[in-house]
Amino acid sequence: MKDIIKLALRNLKEHKSKTLIIAMFILFGVAIVVMGNSFLESVNRGLEKDFRANVTGDVAISVIPEKGTIIDVFGVNSTNISTAEVPQIPPLTDLEKIEEILAETKGIKKQSKLISAQVILSKDAEIDFSVLQDDDKDVGLMDLPISMIFAGETGTFWELFPDLKMIEGRYPEPGSNEIIVDTRVVDGFKKTWDKTLNVGDDVLMASMGGVIREGKVVGIFKPANEYSAMFQSVYCEPGLARSFAELTYASSFSQELPDSVDLSISDLSEEDFFSDDFFGDIEDDTAILGSTTDFDSILGDTTLRDQLNQTDDGSWQFVLAKLENPRADKKLIAELNKKFKDAGLNAQAMDWKKAAYSYSGTVEGIGFIFNLLIIILAVVVFIIIMNTMVVSVIERTSEIGTMRAIGAEKKFVKKLFYSEAVILTTLASLAGIIFAFICMMIFNSFNIAITNSIAKMILGGGLLHFSPTPKIIILTIVVALLGSIISNRYPVKSALKITPIKALSKE
Repeated sequence: MKDIIKLALRNLKEHKSKTLIIAMFILFGVAIVVMGNSFLESVNRGLEKDFRANVTGDVAISVIPEKGTIIDVFGVNSTNISTAEVPQIPPLTDLEKIEEILAETKGIKKQSKLISAQVILSKDAEIDFSVLQDDDKDVGLMDLPISMIFAGETGTFWELFPDLKMIEGRYPEPGSNEIIVDTRVVDGFKKTWDKTLNVGDDVLMASMGGVIREGKVVGIFKPANEYSAMFQSVYCEPGLARSFAELTYASSFSQELPDSVDLSISDLSEEDFFSDDFFGDIEDDTAILGSTTDFDSILGDTTLRDQLNQTDDGSWQFVLAKLENPRADKKLIAELNKKFKDAGLNAQAMDWKKAAYSYSGTVEGIGFIFNLLIIILAVVVFIIIMNTMVVSVIERTSEIGTMRAIGAEKKFVKKLFYSEAVILTTLASLAGIIFAFICMMIFNSFNIAITNSIAKMILGGGLLHFSPTPKIIILTIVVALLGSIISNRYPVKSALKITPIKALSKE
């Protein structure tokens, strides 16, 4: 084997031009793959750190979504467009049983509950969206002070997420309509409404579902991660958040129709219903029309309706938890989901990616597109390498024939060609990795950050950074070696078909 390696090195040196061409293709291909995957790794790490530490925890529990919908802490993603209603995150049912299961499950360090909804803030009595059409203001949809409103369980939520950076004011008082707002909300408020938003100001908050409430700003904070991709946020007390999340008693109420229903109208025939006598009786009935009788009596007792429209003080959309070992989340999630299923509960446990699908799904989509481009690039590179090797084999016909004539077996020729491919690929890959590291170090030193909200959402954060890992390096080298071997199969096969007589007969 030692002699084969020496001979392979000599052959690579002898054919410098072709060696250099193939090496450059491998070098740049490896560098692109390493840098691309390192960037995606940085995005995923940033998202994971941000959402686990500040929004989703390690494990989030919600109801099982209906078919065609996905539930995360930012809302309901639905493919059902048959309704104009804004889908709301339903409350957890059997919350006590869920908490009992969590209490008996080992590995959970802390837990809390969460309510989330989306609101827009204004100081005026009405919210004027005509600013979006004002060319002088240059206000886009992402500039509006539309925010995610979060409310956690008193006493446990801030213990679960302690990293909020309060820069002015205080936290909301329990049971109040007080709110604390993100600095980005303050900036959007100023740009959209031409008004400042300060601690002590009263604001109007409205949801897409038409719910309107007044609130008082008592604090301004910065996101724990200044490069966060997460939408701007407002924190408040659970009672206020439940109004916007439409967590009323009706959302978890069901009642069967009574056994006996008055069918006196349905018993009428079409002729009876539309006859002159029928409407004449109504027109003459002054007991209903034209009287001052309370019209609510027509609807009957509305006590139940009024109660169902009240906010359910015990409802929650999510239970969040942090684990003693965050890397054991998959095992614990599988365990919890089995327990929920066995208990017949409408609940699912999910990891941070699923709990923040609105963001992680976008990043995964970009990763899929990138990997698809890499595959296309790899196929092109392999074809070029294969063609170059075929030309090399043709030019080395006499050399191969000479080796065969002096006793070299096909096995020896095969080892020689594959050794050349492995040596060339390994050296070129190492050079490509070094080149990629130099480029990444230079780029990272500039600490380039983006501020555009849409770009931050797509890229998973504002800081553009590369985070190479040993896994990326090793996997890239292995893939490059396999690709090189595969691309050399045809040239080697062609070389083995050359007979000594045929080879030596050529000049």
